[in-house]
Amino acid sequence: MDALCFLNPLSGDSFYTRFYADELARFTPRFPADAVTTLQQLKASSRAQDQMMGPFLCLVFSAGPTGTLADVRGALTNAETQLLPGFRASPYWEPKAWDWFLTARPDLARVLEALAAAGFPTFRRDVLGDRVEQRATALRQRLAGVDVIAEQERLLGHRLQEDIAIDLMHFSKPHGIKVIGQRFLTHLTYSDELVIRNAAHEILHPPFDVAHPSIRAALDVLRRDPLLTRIVADHDPSFGYTTLEGLFDEDTAEALEQLITERLGVAVPARERWRRADDGMHVLAAGLYGLLKADGFERTGGIIQEWLGRAANEGRLGPASLHASAASVLGLPAGQLWKPPGGALAPSSPP
Repeated sequence: MDALCFLNPLSGDSFYTRFYADELARFTPRFPADAVTTLQQLKASSRAQDQMMGPFLCLVFSAGPTGTLADVRGALTNAETQLLPGFRASPYWEPKAWDWFLTARPDLARVLEALAAAGFPTFRRDVLGDRVEQRATALRQRLAGVDVIAEQERLLGHRLQEDIAIDLMHFSKPHGIKVIGQRFLTHLTYSDELVIRNAAHEILHPPFDVAHPSIRAALDVLRRDPLLTRIVADHDPSFGYTTLEGLFDEDTAEALEQLITERLGVAVPARERWRRADDGMHVLAAGLYGLLKADGFERTGGIIQEWLGRAANEGRLGPASLHASAASVLGLPAGQLWKPPGGALAPSSPP
């Protein structure tokens, strides 16, 4: 998985290279220029599909063996038997995304071949030493008394598996990445509290069935919100969330995660969190969080999918209610909830 994560900084994208200057200085001379060009083309075509290349590849490959770079390359060669069944059975299945993956397979195979020829597995071992094993031991001790799953079940309204699998990465910054099953990727240097927050967040995905009538009703309301429309269109695409459906999924998970981490004592204060994260674009998360708190949802629990449907039918997801809730959480005027990078304030209601 770290090899797939490393593709982002190797592409030269400054969103990722800022975290890995030393590693790139050591590895790039070994990695052929034509492979970099191919990688950049893959990244551009992935973005055109509203996909973040590294996290998307981690998601698809998590359907098969990922223990070594050789495993990943073999799974790519035999994708129809090793990856397709698990990916198709997951909540993340999209035929269009799979078609892109198959189209990209020859180029991706060449990139992974170049990565292997440049000695990536040995390079990674040299960079990490035994830090993964040491961190895993310490993290197991810290997590032993923390029941994230029970808190998530209370708010989702359905049972989850008992265990969470955490893959400790080096090249995953700045992401936490949810993949298939109750498994996510996080950086090995992240604090215990941040890993708990990652666990509380990532396993929530997806927090609802996007095809359910309650969620379709909620999306119909949110699509008429000019502020959310502009956030989706004008935010920095490096953050992801380039569709309203994707933003709704993410911000619902963020709102629930905030409730959970507050109960577990590891939360970042809501106002500080959402005013700072991703250029302040998660206004929807702040609004949902405020509405959930007003209902005492963190105390009573419930079925978030049903709650969202009721909120939509009652008009609480409309701009007047949602923006007022977000304004209260963020400590900002309702008309000044988000400003795009280098732009004017986005309107919070129709002119």
